[in-house]
Order: sequence, then C-alpha cells, then structure tokens
Amino acid sequence: MELDSILDFLDNKTILITGATGFLAKIFVEKILRVQPNVKKLYLLVRASDAKSALQRFNKEAVAKDLFNILKEKYGTNLQSFLSEKATPVAGDITYENLGIKDPGLIKEMWGNIDVVVNVAATTNFDERYDVALALNTFGAKNVLNFTAKCDKIKLLLHVSTAYVSGEKPGLMLETPYHLGEALNGAHGLDINTEKRIIEERLKELSYDETATDKSITLAMKDLGIERANKFGWPNTYVFTKALGEMMLGHLKGNMPLVILRPTIITSTYKEPFPGWIEGIRTIDSLALGYGKGQLSCFLGDPESIIDTIPADMVANAMIATMAAHAKQASCEIIYHVGSSVSNPLKYKSIQQSGYNYFSKHPMINKEGKAVIVSNVKVLNSMASFQRYFSLRYLLPLQGLQAVNATLCHALNGTYTNLKRKTNFVLRLVELYKPYLFSKSLYDDMNTEKLRQLVRENEVEADMFYFDPKTIKWDVYFEHTHLPGVVKHVFK
Repeated sequence: MELDSILDFLDNKTILITGATGFLAKIFVEKILRVQPNVKKLYLLVRASDAKSALQRFNKEAVAKDLFNILKEKYGTNLQSFLSEKATPVAGDITYENLGIKDPGLIKEMWGNIDVVVNVAATTNFDERYDVALALNTFGAKNVLNFTAKCDKIKLLLHVSTAYVSGEKPGLMLETPYHLGEALNGAHGLDINTEKRIIEERLKELSYDETATDKSITLAMKDLGIERANKFGWPNTYVFTKALGEMMLGHLKGNMPLVILRPTIITSTYKEPFPGWIEGIRTIDSLALGYGKGQLSCFLGDPESIIDTIPADMVANAMIATMAAHAKQASCEIIYHVGSSVSNPLKYKSIQQSGYNYFSKHPMINKEGKAVIVSNVKVLNSMASFQRYFSLRYLLPLQGLQAVNATLCHALNGTYTNLKRKTNFVLRLVELYKPYLFSKSLYDDMNTEKLRQLVRENEVEADMFYFDPKTIKWDVYFEHTHLPGVVKHVFK
C-alpha cells in the first residue's frame, strides 16, 4: 500500500456516491468539494423520480444545511454555478438494476467516466422490515457492484458497512472478511437466495390474509427479520443484512479492487466543517434526549463497558484516504475498522457523567418554560436488574389495570391500552439496543492505523485528513462539542 498526495489523487477524478443525501455521505461530499475544487465530477445518487426532483432534494437536504456554510461563504452567489459544474444529482435507487437510472445516455456517460464508486446507501434502522433491509443492504450492494464492474476506468469500489457485522461476540474483532454462508453461531443453511425466497413466501401468505393491515404486515416483516438474524447469530436485521451485503461483495467482486469500511457508532463532527454538526438521532443520542428532558428515570447498561464511537468527519477522512491508498492497486479486498475502542476506549459511565455535567450547566427548557433539573439517575447494570425495575414500574401497574372491568378501563381514557403499548415498545427497544449497552467487543484497527501512519507522512495533508481517535479527549468532546451540537441541530 502506497499513499502519495490525497489532494492530487482527488484532482480531476469522477466519483459516484450512493445514498448522497444521508448524514455521512453529505459530510464526505462537502469535504471533497471544499478541499479539492478541481475534482472533475461527483455523481450523487438520490432517491427521486427524475433529475429535477433529485436536484431539488439534494439542494434541500444537503446544500441548504449549515454543513455547507463554509462553501456558501467561499463562493457566495457563485455557489450554484460551482455545484452545477462539480456535482450532478442522479435520480436512482440501488435496489434496481443499473441503480434505477432511467436515462441510457447518462448511464453510458457514467460508465465511461467514473473512477471510484462509494456505496453509502443503506437502511440503518435496527428494526427495519426484513424485505426492505435485504433489498437495500444486501442486494443493493450487489447492484452497486454490477454497475461498478461496467465502468471502463474504475479504480476502486468503496463500500461503507458497519463494525457491528461481528454481532455480539466478546473480545477483539479483527479486520477480516465474512464469507458466503458463514453464520456467526456456526448454524448451517445460511443462503442469501433462500432468505429472499422466505421473504417472498411470507409476503404471499400475508397477502392472502384478509385481516392483515399495513401495520400488521410491517410488524410481521420486522419480526421475520429479527427471527432470521437471530437464527444465524446476529442481534438485529440491520447488522445481519449488512453482513450479507459484505459476503455478496466478497464473493462476486472478481478482480474488482474493493475496500470495505466498517465504522462504529458515528457521532457529530469533531472539527470540520465545524465542530458538532449532526443530523438525526444517533444511538446514544436517544438516551441524551430523554435524560436532558428529564424523562429518563434510569440508564440501562454496564458502566464499565466500552462504547465505540467515532466523529463523522473522521470517518469521511478515512474514506477519502482509503480511496487514495488503494485506487492504484490492480486487485484487493481490505477491511478497515474506523472506531475508537482499541486506540482510545470510551466507557459508558464517562458518557453518563458528561451528560450530567452538560445538562447541569445548560438545562433544557420544558413546555412550561422552566429549566429541567437533571440528576444522577439510577444505573441498571444488568438485564436482571432491568427486569426487576421494569416489572415494579410498569408491569405490575399494567396487571392491576388489566384486572379492572372494561367499563372502568374505558373511563380511564385508554390508560390500560396506552400503558400496554408503552411497555411493549420499551421492551422491544431494550432487546434491540442490549448488545450495544452491554458490549464486550473491541474493534481491532491495525489496518486503519497503518493508513493513519501513511497519512501522517505528508505533513501538509496530515491535519487536513485527520482520523486518529487518540487525539480526542472524550469528556471535552461530549460536553463542548457533541452534546451542544445535538441540542442545536437535532433537538432544536
């Protein structure tokens, strides 16, 4: 592996980015446009009905955001002219052949010019419908590979996965590929085409059920995803279908140079284009939201467990560096873990303390206009303690209501129904997030460290393409960057 100037590599390159309006992809696109305006073209695949709608969506969901403020200041009234030359939103969908692009002339143009394909498109919902997740995360990856293979000048396919394809296994997770049919628990019979057939058969059964509603069908498909994931050793549909996508790419890539980048939990930007930019509620931020609003009566999780997080701009920089490092190789398949659990481990209790410190100094305001006073809430450090707590707080009151006659239940304005719905929702969330709240996994980043060392050798670009988590002081980052960013950009 060799690495010359990253900026020189980006010069005059044509890159296709799928999922271009997603959180990480937008940061990646903005960084390239900001540091290398001489990039030839970025094709930005956007789910839309036509080119006009794709452009409108990109402008609304990317350019209009604060993320692009530095570019707006730099180009002023010329920004749209610059973007129209360098960035081409393309209406498409990776769940279809040729990525759902309908214009044959545009497809031919792309095949003739693209140097690198970056696949960021995915559903990251842990509790996604199985049919949706398999179509996007698994067969979508296959469609991207097939499209990439038709590009005359292709130098690399960069596929963004997740470190959590390793499931719940304790210990050190290595930067190694998963092979077709390889189940985490050693179970036999894992076959991607069989999974597709199971989905089709279940949907057919549901279509014959006259009592089935859209809601019940959605729930059935969600349950099917969890069931199939658990059968082969994965905790949820998201990581299962992402693992299957990796297997598909490794099996079908042929001589295609392939890099699979596995980030851990992606948090707000560390430095660029400014500290603290984030969009959407990340895994750990849902806890921060409930805590800051005074709605969280306890924390569930092992205080000593390592929560592997990494700022989004570091992930984007690692993506760019891998492109420059591997695009000259005739054929490769290499995995990069981009995280912090080995290089700079962060304990769950440290995040809890940072939350207390931040919201004590900067309390949120409730609907009555009063400051929410936070406290050190109860920590439930095992599933057994959670079950006891939850039973006393919710299940016993629920059983009491259940014993009340129907007339009184009606008079209680649906209290029983609401409480039952809430308990089912909480229990489902706990099952989904349990592997990450009690994680015993560490993510080896030996390949990533070698890449960091190569980047450091170019002193001019080392500060521009930083992705070393050892530089982060976690308490400072969470209290002065991440949580303020979440409050500003997500909580509003």
